[in-house]
Amino acid sequence: MAIERYYTLGNTGLRVSRLALGTMTFGEEWGWGNAKKDAAQIFDYYLDHGGNFVDTADMYTGGSSEEFLGDFMKERQNREEIVLATKFTFNTSKNQHINGGGNSRKNIRRTLEESLKRLKTDYIDLYILHCWDRMTPVEEVLRTLNDLISEGKILHYALSNVPAWYASKAQALTRQFNYEPISALQLEYSLIQRSIEHEYIDLTQDMNAGIMAWSPLGGGLLSGKYKPGIDDQEDVKGRLKHITDNGGEVSSKDNERNWNIVKTLHEVSEEINQPMASVALNWTASQPSVASVLVGATKMNQIEANMKSLDFEIPSELMKKLNECSAPDVPYPYTFFQPKMQERIYPNSKVGLKPDSYWKDLRIG
Repeated sequence: MAIERYYTLGNTGLRVSRLALGTMTFGEEWGWGNAKKDAAQIFDYYLDHGGNFVDTADMYTGGSSEEFLGDFMKERQNREEIVLATKFTFNTSKNQHINGGGNSRKNIRRTLEESLKRLKTDYIDLYILHCWDRMTPVEEVLRTLNDLISEGKILHYALSNVPAWYASKAQALTRQFNYEPISALQLEYSLIQRSIEHEYIDLTQDMNAGIMAWSPLGGGLLSGKYKPGIDDQEDVKGRLKHITDNGGEVSSKDNERNWNIVKTLHEVSEEINQPMASVALNWTASQPSVASVLVGATKMNQIEANMKSLDFEIPSELMKKLNECSAPDVPYPYTFFQPKMQERIYPNSKVGLKPDSYWKDLRIG
């Protein structure tokens, strides 16, 4: 089935598909992506089946991702049909000079001009800060992005990989100075990475911003193709295997907790006769505040399955099973906000406690 329902992104009039096409795999420079011909087929299939939200970044595959997308949109003459998102922060300057990275006004303007050239367009629908740089004042970031909106070079902006306090402060400043509001937070979210639930679900509801969930398959771990002992799987290729082989931090995903989640996910997928990856995507898309889920692919059968991941519902008892097996540890101070502790504040009362149904009804969209 094709995507037929679209949702407004946060506090904007921008309508996006619940599944966004992540294009980190467009290009072969990182050792696990797509050649241009294969990327074009994935791009076409996504659009032909109702998708309209395409996400990239200036640093993806050395700029190839943006270049591919620019060529694809030019060939199809469909730039206006696409909600185009790209990101800035990481150092993409030719000689890696000191001001060639970060979120300063100087670097934001440099990287935007370069992205516009590669994407062969004169504006970006959603410009995303890729990562907090721990240095640039948030006031400078917001002024710069709002200047770019005034100039017509970007329409909206979002934040990715930032502390909750930073996002909260930024949105408060947009209200204070009547700036364009932050419309989305792009955050890692999956059955194996649920730490954002401690802060960001409440935060995005207060901000009226949607969550764009990246890595909903845990780098591929939830696809079913990996087994414990990733280092020993010589016959498996993919992002997780490639980065693990090269000492990346995702090797930490190879642990007992995550393999238990994979096992449970397999059981659920067997029971409802759906691919593991589709079930994992469906779970993420069903969570409160999630506006769009980024799906990527290196093969046609992957994008075909991904585009069908919202065509079914996970039964409540199986959803509970997935929730329980993947429940994140509750660190301090969040232990104080759990029902048992809250009951010591409001004895024999439900005052101050929000039932599960409350959160389910507040999903962005």
